[in-house]
Amino acid sequence: MIIGVGADLSDIRRIQNSLDRFGDRFKERCFTDLERARSDQKPDPAWSYAKRFAAKEACAKALGTGMRADVYWRDMGVVNLRSGQPTMALTGHAAEHLARLTPPGHDVRIHLTLSDEHPYALAFVVIEALPMA
Repeated sequence: MIIGVGADLSDIRRIQNSLDRFGDRFKERCFTDLERARSDQKPDPAWSYAKRFAAKEACAKALGTGMRADVYWRDMGVVNLRSGQPTMALTGHAAEHLARLTPPGHDVRIHLTLSDEHPYALAFVVIEALPMA
């Protein structure tokens, strides 16, 4: 069963402006330690940060909260499965909200796809509840 769907388009130039203007303050406010470590080692970090920013917005939409209702930027982080496939790891209030949305006897899977074509980064999230085996 589909719990929620969200999509977001982020302007890489806007993220670059935020990085230039606010630097570490912007990074620490919006991104997890893992996201910062991975993005900062990229040849053009703004592209990586823009995709992650879009993923957080898309995930908040899939949760049905947007960026409010006690769901914070760092409560959602882009992580990769062993296969390399991206997904979202939720903590704090985002994880609590998802637990309330999940029907008893179900496991949650968060599907995430990311793409970029300058000047835009795109994220699409589907949150799915699957019956436990």
